[in-house]
Amino acid sequence: MTEARFDVLAIGNAIVDVLAPCDDAFLAEERVDKGAMTLIDTARATELYARMGPAREISGGSAANTCAGLAALGSKAAFIGQVANDQLGEVFAHDIRAAGIHFDVAPREGDPPTARCLILVTPDGQRTMNTFLGASQHLPASAIDANLIASAKVLYLEGYLWDPDDPRAAMKGAIKAARDAGREVAFTLSDAFLLDRHGDDFRALIDGGQIDILFANEVELLGLTGAASFDEGVAMLAPKLPVLVATRSEKGAVAISGGQTASVPAEPVAKVVDTTGAGDSFAAGFLHGHVNGASLAECLTMGAIAAAEVISHYGARPEADLKELVAVRFG
Repeated sequence: MTEARFDVLAIGNAIVDVLAPCDDAFLAEERVDKGAMTLIDTARATELYARMGPAREISGGSAANTCAGLAALGSKAAFIGQVANDQLGEVFAHDIRAAGIHFDVAPREGDPPTARCLILVTPDGQRTMNTFLGASQHLPASAIDANLIASAKVLYLEGYLWDPDDPRAAMKGAIKAARDAGREVAFTLSDAFLLDRHGDDFRALIDGGQIDILFANEVELLGLTGAASFDEGVAMLAPKLPVLVATRSEKGAVAISGGQTASVPAEPVAKVVDTTGAGDSFAAGFLHGHVNGASLAECLTMGAIAAAEVISHYGARPEADLKELVAVRFG
């Protein structure tokens, strides 16, 4: 096996997040489910944006956020995702490259425009996401460079991108390229609603030995396995995977690998400001530890540290020095 150029190469939606504070009354007026992620069309995106309060635009997307966390921790990351040739596409490309992440997918001409996620943040830190996928759901299989995939220790795939046909084909091609190169494949289930549409696909990937590291939160774990409890779900799923990482928000996280189990509590946070990107940052911390040979418990702790940092402020990407935060803990 040739020496890896990147620690992690991720494939996911290329999205610009638009964040604005609001109260519960606004959510009720707009008839959106608090804390949920809802896919919206162009008309709804325009309508909701017009009604939102003052907002901040920050490049986002689940896997891209994980890449940002990895880069902040000192790992070498690359990203594959589709933007349009428009202003938000330029914003996304600039931000991800400025973070030191390799990104060379050509922008797409014409409609639809670059994806955006309108995120409403209530005073309790809960985020309600209204996502217009736009150009991101048109990532073609031709964007997958087998040599680039082979140059990364870990291929990280975002479950959100499994929904559209073209990106799903691209991700299947990437899995094959990673497998052919002897690289690891990590997968995040992203959201429980995807299990209704693609649960059988995800189970087939797991049963077929195509996933080495699976990230799932408690709700996703129960939905995937049909288990009645968290512990039962872990017991059902862990034997099928080299590494299972299951998160439980304020209850911490658990990882199981090779019959060994590690668990850590959530890191203390003075105030939860915005939970956007918590799972993405957790995955970044865990993967950073994993590619550097850390123990399961150390990987979980790095994930918890990264997640705690990102929920302490608006936006899904780190603002504090993650390297320093980890160094304080591990020396």
